[in-house]
Amino acid sequence: MRTGFLWALTVGMTVLQGSTTFAAGLETSLRPQLRPADVGEVVTRQATPVTSLRPVVRPVLRPADLKETPVLQVSTANSGFDQWIKGFKGRAMAAGIQSGVFDRAFRGIKYDGSVVKLDRNQSEFTKQIWEYLDSAVSQTRITNGKRELRRQRKALDAIEAHFGVDKEIVTAIWGMESAYGARRGDRPLIQSLATLAYDGRRGRFFEKQLIAALKIIQAGDVAPGNMTGSWAGAMGHTQFIPTSYLAYAVDFTGDGKRDIWSDNPTDALASTAAYLARFGWKKGQPWGVEVKLPRGFDPARARRSLKQAPSAWAAEGIRDIHGKPVPNYGAASILLPAGTQGAAFMIFHNFSVIEKYNKADAYVIGVGHLADRLKGGPAIQASWPRQYQSTTIKQKKEIQTQLQRKGYDVQVIDGKIGPKTIGAIRKFQKSRGLPPDGYPSRQLLKALRDS
Repeated sequence: MRTGFLWALTVGMTVLQGSTTFAAGLETSLRPQLRPADVGEVVTRQATPVTSLRPVVRPVLRPADLKETPVLQVSTANSGFDQWIKGFKGRAMAAGIQSGVFDRAFRGIKYDGSVVKLDRNQSEFTKQIWEYLDSAVSQTRITNGKRELRRQRKALDAIEAHFGVDKEIVTAIWGMESAYGARRGDRPLIQSLATLAYDGRRGRFFEKQLIAALKIIQAGDVAPGNMTGSWAGAMGHTQFIPTSYLAYAVDFTGDGKRDIWSDNPTDALASTAAYLARFGWKKGQPWGVEVKLPRGFDPARARRSLKQAPSAWAAEGIRDIHGKPVPNYGAASILLPAGTQGAAFMIFHNFSVIEKYNKADAYVIGVGHLADRLKGGPAIQASWPRQYQSTTIKQKKEIQTQLQRKGYDVQVIDGKIGPKTIGAIRKFQKSRGLPPDGYPSRQLLKALRDS
């Protein structure tokens, strides 16, 4: 998790910043797939509140104490990788990993070329937010989420009471990350992380995750063979990466292990609540509220840095979808994730807390809106500009280049559509008599090329 969980959800694992970040496609995200899926029934044990959110180091359990489930390993021989493991063992031991724990964790581990292929071959396309939300908050996901709320109510109620985080938000993250536990990832984590650390493209990051994974095994939370996850290291029902697990995972069942891998999701759900609570979740405050903007509203005022009370926004004519002023939940900003042609939201502090889990605006809106639907709330009322076509990172860079050549300040050409680029797009659109929505579409790129 960026300062917590993984990077922003984008195809190509590119962190996009600003008010128009978009989440990845379902098959290429670094997070688990967001496909709706039917989830088999899981057994929930009675939750026991924890006394600390910090991990507790426990003695290494004997191999006999942890039954390991065999997992499929797709690998190839690589002598260089074998030599790297020998060198890495010294670094791991210097970081506090016991020799026996290392040897047990690396038993049978081989270079996995399929992981490197996945890391290399990622699409540069990003989904439009409406395409993302169509899947993220599908009717199937809503139905399954309501079912899991009923099934896990005893645990979720206890988790909400202990951490002060709404159970619907926790459940929504569970649904987004692993389809309520159906897609937790089945790759052997040590092998995947070791391969990526050896590969070197982001070797320092993955070596840090690998050492954290070994510390988790050494603490006795999981046996090496049961430590499975996504190809890039996300684990369990709510997809923690190892460093985030060490910092925030909790044993809520009281069985002595912070078990986020088993069919029982209690520890994973509690760990997610603990994470959100640590970053300042405010109970009773919404993540955001869909609003209607008055005619003539200046879209330049829709920026994260401009925060004021809902009453101040109401004085400017902004109302909720029922035509009423938004209650005073605290300081708020206006977010236009698809420019002026799509839905508008008044967003609050809790929006930024969900961002700690995943920085992409589309992901935060997906989690928040799914949670609202699980509470019985309505679908997003505004229509989306579905006529807009997606742009690649390369095309976004060209948009920035074209704007800069025409004298507009985009600050940096990086393919990330932040406030500066949005402002430049709006100025260009106004100069050409186009709707100043600030949206980086292919239609905009064509207008820039033609002008």
